[in-house]
Amino acid sequence: MLEQVKLTATVKAAGCAAKLSPGILDAVLRRLPRQTDANVLVGFETSDDAGVYRLSPGIALVQTVDFFTPIVDDPFSFGQIAAANALSDVYAMGGRPISALSIVAFPESGDVDTLDQILRGGLAKMTEAGCTVIGGHSIRDDDMKFGYAVTGLIDPERVWRNVGARPGDALLLTKPLGAGVISTGLKQGRIPEDAIAAATSSMARLNRDASEAVAEIEERTPGSVHAVTDVTGFALLGHAREMAVGSGVSLAIDHAAIEYLPGAVAASRAGFYSGGLKNNRQFIGDCVAFQPSVPEEFRNLLFDPQTSGGLLVAVEAAQADALLAALVARKVSARRIGRVLEKRSPLMEVS
Repeated sequence: MLEQVKLTATVKAAGCAAKLSPGILDAVLRRLPRQTDANVLVGFETSDDAGVYRLSPGIALVQTVDFFTPIVDDPFSFGQIAAANALSDVYAMGGRPISALSIVAFPESGDVDTLDQILRGGLAKMTEAGCTVIGGHSIRDDDMKFGYAVTGLIDPERVWRNVGARPGDALLLTKPLGAGVISTGLKQGRIPEDAIAAATSSMARLNRDASEAVAEIEERTPGSVHAVTDVTGFALLGHAREMAVGSGVSLAIDHAAIEYLPGAVAASRAGFYSGGLKNNRQFIGDCVAFQPSVPEEFRNLLFDPQTSGGLLVAVEAAQADALLAALVARKVSARRIGRVLEKRSPLMEVS
């Protein structure tokens, strides 16, 4: 029965491509009042990956929530990816996840075995992360959705932010791009099995190893890691924009230095573009200047919504090779994709 259920066909948008438009969120969040609690070390003002709340001088909570519609057809894999995606925000802040609450929306007439496999996949990935699922909440919904609210621990003096990048820094990315176009093509039955397998494996991989590699360099050379964020629904350029705006800098990105998932370039050439990609391009497009030599299929991949994507790290150029070595030692697929510039117009340049 499970093999007959094509999960991605049951929803309009897959994974993080189902997010609200960044333009809508930006407009609404700007109208909300500022936080006044002095223990809120990181709130929603800079669109960071997670919130951080100080409990004492030496310990703080890092908290996040993330859920979405099916990104793959296999229920167990969907559960794994949803868990890895939710955990990623904690790793992007430099925290250690300790507990999670599940969020479930499931059709009343849905197959119980499918729900069982989704929950088992999520639990398996949470167990791998050493994060305990302690409860959750479920509702009836024709559109299936799954995810977690995750709580972690972090040193208040060692919080990584998505702001703080400095001119001269190197930009590193720790996972290949292309999950969005592959999942959109998957809904149409147009993606080869090997490409689906590669994308599933990448999305299900925890960002724990990447986070530990960054922590190793920061421990070895304090102050060398200046900004960290994970790349998800707002695409590489959307999250890079947040880093650039919040840091008061500009970014230069080399599209040829980026790694792409097997089949992603072909999927982009075939036009497997989600509504999320189009929203991202509409919101971010004016901030980006592409060199004429950058093909259209690669331009679109930089606006492609990612689900459980990698970490984007701004690190001192002198430590970039050491960080790459630390990542490779942990078998993390990482690339040096660009550099941080003095603030100029346009905000981001892609060559």
